[in-house]
Amino acid sequence: MTDKVLLVTGGSRGIGARTCQLAAQAGWAVAVNYAANSLAADEVVRAIRAAGGRAMAVQADVADEAQVLRMFEQVDAKFGRLTGLVNNAGVVDQRARLDEMSVARWKRMFDINVIGSFLCAREAVRRMSTRHGGSGGSIVNLSSVAARLGSATEYVDYAASKGAIDSFTIGLARELATEGVRVNAVRPGLIETEIHASGGRPERPKELAPMIPMQRAGKADEVAGLIAWLLSDAASYTTGALIDVSGGR
Repeated sequence: MTDKVLLVTGGSRGIGARTCQLAAQAGWAVAVNYAANSLAADEVVRAIRAAGGRAMAVQADVADEAQVLRMFEQVDAKFGRLTGLVNNAGVVDQRARLDEMSVARWKRMFDINVIGSFLCAREAVRRMSTRHGGSGGSIVNLSSVAARLGSATEYVDYAASKGAIDSFTIGLARELATEGVRVNAVRPGLIETEIHASGGRPERPKELAPMIPMQRAGKADEVAGLIAWLLSDAASYTTGALIDVSGGR
């Protein structure tokens, strides 16, 4: 058992995977969540263990309450009481205007990006908050600069889901401020990860790079480093913050 126990949802790839690795280097026991790709999650776990860290892979669709409850119970049994959560799991969809979208698309987007984050945060609070006998902790939500840009003609539904995460972060941070739990959000801009391919546009970072003041897309490491800092004691007076990692966009 350890006093630094972290769960990273969507931890098998991209920003999530790098966050798992950096956190393990900082002494966290890391639970690497995945929805379907067990091989990718197992590879992250192997890399952490090979470097002397502690890690486990744990499957759950964060939009499914029963699966989320089972995931937290598995982490409890393996590592003990949670003290860190990174709500990283999320989806985009094909580029479309609002008048071309279906209700099924919207439900999927909000079930995973919003309800999933709510479910995981709720279970984390029940373990971290001093109100529930916990010793405190840190929650980092993954938002997006899309929350303030709107993503017109691309995916306003995704942008709206991340706007909800911004509001959620601010409200929950204030709700837990006297209970030892800090809540912050990181808002990545255009980052080179697999999520663009899942939305049908693997070359999107290169296509949009000229629109960014720094003239390039970001790297997963550049986001994961900030997440690791927000999890750490160095960020002990930071809560309710929405921090952009966007190259100036």
